[in-house]
Amino acid sequence: MVGGMDIILIAGLWLQRSAWADVVTELEALGHHAIPVALPGVDDDALATATLDEQLAAVVAAVDAATQPLVVGHSAASTLAWLAADRRSQSVAAVAMVGGFPASEGAEYSPFHDLVDGVMPFPGWEPFEGPDSDDLGDAGKALLAAAAVPVPGAVAQGIVHYTDPRRVEVPVVMVCPEYSPEQAQEWLAGGAMPELSAAAHLTYVDIDSGHWPMTSKPAEFAALLAEIATGLV
Repeated sequence: MVGGMDIILIAGLWLQRSAWADVVTELEALGHHAIPVALPGVDDDALATATLDEQLAAVVAAVDAATQPLVVGHSAASTLAWLAADRRSQSVAAVAMVGGFPASEGAEYSPFHDLVDGVMPFPGWEPFEGPDSDDLGDAGKALLAAAAVPVPGAVAQGIVHYTDPRRVEVPVVMVCPEYSPEQAQEWLAGGAMPELSAAAHLTYVDIDSGHWPMTSKPAEFAALLAEIATGLV
């Protein structure tokens, strides 16, 4: 494919950018330029000091170095992707939110699990039993757990702030893994995703996977992201 798209990949909680390795290979083979972001506190030794603002700065720097990218946020990082669209509303071609949706203004970034000694460790698989993790199998679960990095406390408890109302014009694609597009639409209608209620261009796509398709179905996941990107080129 000539003239493929820059695709920025932001990993969710506990994941280093290496989690995208198989997806990057597949996207490159499909003609796109995949850019997994190194997040402070996760992909370096700044676990004790990294902040949400620093992680956002890393994503914005990737946007600035790219050309009208598709910004992909996995799970909680859907918020980072949306914050990047807020800070660079004229530079981001679209945002894909995979298994997640953005936090509201003034909310904590990821208040989902307890902090231990100032960080949020991976809580094990019990909270994710069922559709979230069934497709990983024992091997996939072991792989993810072994590579899991605690979330810095100042990231988890960082307060989300939006600055540019033009973000609502950035196209958003909700990629629905362990739930269906119909369920996501019900959540939106029920007020569970207020940041997306004003989105001017919101679409939904399905992928038959659990919460971590980059591990369980990287080829299918990459093909879906490439399909989204191709529609933007």
